[in-house]
Amino acid sequence: MPAPGFLVRLECSRCRAARAFAPPPAALCSCGAPLLARYRLADVRASLRREDLRGRTPTLWRYAELLPPVEPISLGEGLTPLIPAPRLGEDLGLARLYVKDESVNPTGSFKARGMSVAVSVAAAHGARRLGAPSAGNAGSALAAYGARAGIAVDLRLPESTPRPFVEEALHLGARVVLVPGSIADAGRALRESLGPPGEDWFDLSTLREPFRLEGKKTMGFEIAEQLDYRLPDVIVYPTGGGTGLIGMWKAFAEMEVLGWIGPARPRMVAVQARGCAPIVRAFEEGREEATAWEDPVTAAAGLRVPASLGDRLILAALRESGGAALAIDDCEMMRAAARLAEREGIDACPEGGAAVAAAAALRKRGAIRRDDTVVIFNTGTGLKYRP
Repeated sequence: MPAPGFLVRLECSRCRAARAFAPPPAALCSCGAPLLARYRLADVRASLRREDLRGRTPTLWRYAELLPPVEPISLGEGLTPLIPAPRLGEDLGLARLYVKDESVNPTGSFKARGMSVAVSVAAAHGARRLGAPSAGNAGSALAAYGARAGIAVDLRLPESTPRPFVEEALHLGARVVLVPGSIADAGRALRESLGPPGEDWFDLSTLREPFRLEGKKTMGFEIAEQLDYRLPDVIVYPTGGGTGLIGMWKAFAEMEVLGWIGPARPRMVAVQARGCAPIVRAFEEGREEATAWEDPVTAAAGLRVPASLGDRLILAALRESGGAALAIDDCEMMRAAARLAEREGIDACPEGGAAVAAAAALRKRGAIRRDDTVVIFNTGTGLKYRP
């Protein structure tokens, strides 16, 4: 069917082949690369000014013209606070430090953004069952939005997933199966058990459909709006699958076409765990693609991602922005999360602690200046990691 609204096509991120926005939602391109949603940005620019956002609903759906034109399945996700962190900033030697606190989203993490948009598209296309592998937060979010939409949800989680994530997904009505190994093994188990995705079930695995990324890109819109359309100098982002980093980079490009911002971009910093750092390794070795990490080990469930389908896009954003990639060990990220809690009252997940530790390391190296405006991401609540 033709794409309604401003969404005009899906485009391969590698070979640029185009696809229609048609049911079931497209998966990967035939070349194996993720698809990206493309909009008629000239038409959006003619009909939407950034001032028009004032007074709109305080959810990510305030950016409806830049999202798929479907009925929202919403639990109030998005428009999370950008919190000045002066006391932590003083400790780190940063005069303008902010924390983008995603823990206040439904189910306690940034994963709500992607699942709201992906489930909305799936529901509009008549999905009867949704499936995904997850290290924790994505599964909980999919369970919640599936319940909201009245669609059955199948999850495959690694056996090492912290128990609170498992209990949360079960409580929200998902069918949960624990799988030995990592999230990559969980993904293979899902597809082996449910068969090829299509009319019977929709695969909402990271970057195997284009719309979780569309939800995550709204973090970029929000940062711009919250800083009066002056982007920060540095964004420090915990990176597993990397959808949020890719999405924000896409959002900045779209906003420039709309005339909302100029060509300046933040330096993007990808933070991974020392026990699972495929992007860091590829960045340091100057490669365009990342090889899978063998035997991934970290307490930060969201960073235990041995390979990302978006590796080329992540690495390109880091290099184009003049950014960096850092690996943080588990003890260091836990100490940094505790420091954020003690200094600013924000109960961060280990992934958020990794971002704090990375900012501290970059400041010590001189890669971040004292007067830079720096945004670090806390991607979820620390409560789910309590014993």
